[in-house]
Amino acid sequence: MIYNKKEFYGGAGLLVVFFVILFMMFQPIYHGHNGMQFLDNLYNSISKGSINYSSQLKADMAQLDGKAIDVTLNYGTEVQAAQSVDLFVQAGAQASAEGKSLHLAGSLGAILKSSLDDAQVMYDNDGDAIQAKYGIEPRRVLFNWWTSFKLMNKALGNQKEFAAAKAVDTVQTKSVEASYNYYGVQAQSITDDIGLVIFSLVFYVLYTLWYGFAILFVFEGWGLKLSH
Repeated sequence: MIYNKKEFYGGAGLLVVFFVILFMMFQPIYHGHNGMQFLDNLYNSISKGSINYSSQLKADMAQLDGKAIDVTLNYGTEVQAAQSVDLFVQAGAQASAEGKSLHLAGSLGAILKSSLDDAQVMYDNDGDAIQAKYGIEPRRVLFNWWTSFKLMNKALGNQKEFAAAKAVDTVQTKSVEASYNYYGVQAQSITDDIGLVIFSLVFYVLYTLWYGFAILFVFEGWGLKLSH
């Protein structure tokens, strides 16, 4: 038995409109994407536009140009070890692989700046340039840098070169990892679509409240009430 028909059917009507809008949001009517995909792409682009640290990090790493390192890195596969040799050689270091093990010696600053150059190219979505440089799939190059820095961080830590290990970790997470994750995404500033951003945030709040009040009216109209 319905306790308050006006409130019950009003809430039911709000729920119907809510699900109609929800259905429309999942239709591919926004340049071939549904509403959720469109907004996800928008916020990914805005997010990417705020994480380009390569130039800043290159300046910070200049102090490590004279920092010589000598480490052995143990990879998971022989292929990755062999591919990583080329990364370090092109950075001006001495590197050789034997099986899954890679011996590396050279300037830490030069190695880090070379990786930052590659990360910037990938940030700019120019994968063809990386492919031409190394002859392998461009995201694989960044993955090899990321893995190499993870291993290098551990090796330098074992040598108690903690400042050097921290620098490697910073480049790995703030530049190499970010460029890998955002490859293919077009960067933009939040001011480029500020109206759409504000609309989406306001819509999210109102849409959530819409659903909450619809459920409230349905249950109250049905005669269900919360009490202490």
